[in-house]
Amino acid sequence: MRVPAVLLRHRVAIEPYAGESAYGPVYGPAVPEVPALVDERPRMVRAADGRQLVASATVITAPDVECPAGSRLTLPSGRTTTALAVAHHTAPGLPVPACLEVSCE
Repeated sequence: MRVPAVLLRHRVAIEPYAGESAYGPVYGPAVPEVPALVDERPRMVRAADGRQLVASATVITAPDVECPAGSRLTLPSGRTTTALAVAHHTAPGLPVPACLEVSCE
């Protein structure tokens, strides 16, 4: 089961992180108007390297959205931010929705 589309009331733009170049981070083509639920409230998260960071926004979206850590997101407020940590939530066999949670800097 996927997160119901009716709950994804916001729209964000995602530029998937593709790696590093000699000139800095490289991003894939932007995907505009991705349905999401955005919570712009600070909270503590743990990054992939183990550091504890303060995330200024959390974005919930469909489980098949491509948004690796390091991706650039444009929130509904117009603020551009970077994905600090990404969590795939699934519960096979249980009646709870699968989703992708992105913690943003």
